[in-house]
Amino acid sequence: TFKQILGAVIQSSTSGDWFAEKAIDGNRGLQQLYTGCSSTHNQTNPWWRVALPHIYRVSRVVDTNRNDCCTEQLNGAEIRIGNSLENNGNNNPICAVIPAIPAGESYSYSCGGMEGRYVNLIIPGNMKILTLCEVELHYHV
Repeated sequence: TFKQILGAVIQSSTSGDWFAEKAIDGNRGLQQLYTGCSSTHNQTNPWWRVALPHIYRVSRVVDTNRNDCCTEQLNGAEIRIGNSLENNGNNNPICAVIPAIPAGESYSYSCGGMEGRYVNLIIPGNMKILTLCEVELHYHV
């Protein structure tokens, strides 16, 4: 089974009980749609961030999209990895941009060992919602 050790997780806003922690709860959220995912409000540049316990090399990031509706709420999300908390970590280097992920699918993005303590997902633009059903990080020292 896949295990990850993660630190504090935060997002720019929280819609209802779609807390940031639900994106790293080990549950891809496809069975319990309304309990297993994180989501921000509709806002400008919504973001989600997890802090790793130390600086690691991130080899890949696996993102799972929601399975019910609104699959476009992940479109255009940038995966950013680095050590800066400037602009809430959203100025760190980009590993990948997610064009789209079909409903209920998990896509893997290679980050080639980018070093960082913070992993952010941010959707640039106005009137955006960021919903994450699961974020899995593969990293090493």
